[in-house]
Amino acid sequence: MQARNLSIISLVTVALCFFSCSVSNNPLRRQIKGLLNGTIKDDTSFIYVLPFENNQAHLLVQGYFGKFSHKERAALDFKMKSGTKVLAARDGVVIRVKEDGEKGGLKKKYRSQGNNIVIRHADSSRSGYWHLQKDGALVNMGDSVKQGQVIGLSGNTGYTSGPHLHFIVWTSAMNRQWQQVATRFITSKGIKYLRPWKWYRSLNP
Repeated sequence: MQARNLSIISLVTVALCFFSCSVSNNPLRRQIKGLLNGTIKDDTSFIYVLPFENNQAHLLVQGYFGKFSHKERAALDFKMKSGTKVLAARDGVVIRVKEDGEKGGLKKKYRSQGNNIVIRHADSSRSGYWHLQKDGALVNMGDSVKQGQVIGLSGNTGYTSGPHLHFIVWTSAMNRQWQQVATRFITSKGIKYLRPWKWYRSLNP
């Protein structure tokens, strides 16, 4: 009986730790929550296209400050088969390309293997596309890209639990520190901030 009680206590402790440790105190988290539930209105931010082909639908498996691996990240994870075409969500210039990573999995040692493309936009913000397949970049550093242009092929490299596309946007504040930001997208159901565990269909040009 004592062993059973200890097991129950252990399970409760693990559960409490999971839920308490999975919530970020980042003030951006509260702001994004307000944008998602409509208590904060925003009609001034740039509107992005979804980073996949027109009329395709993908499930958003993790959203901003998600409990799995986005505890401190305002990032989005789209479930996506390896080899799926990845599109630029906004015009810009390619400032980073990595495509030599070969491995992926739920071990921190794989983080450096994550293939990615980073694009700088006209307002100096940057968008990143992660976990591309090996040799999966279809652009080079210095290339100018248009919104909706195919830039790479999705994969499963880096710190990942399965094939998906990790998308994130940063902007530089007055103190020159980079800050992640939430982004609005054109979808088949209107212009939205995206929520996890929902399917989104693109209306890309």
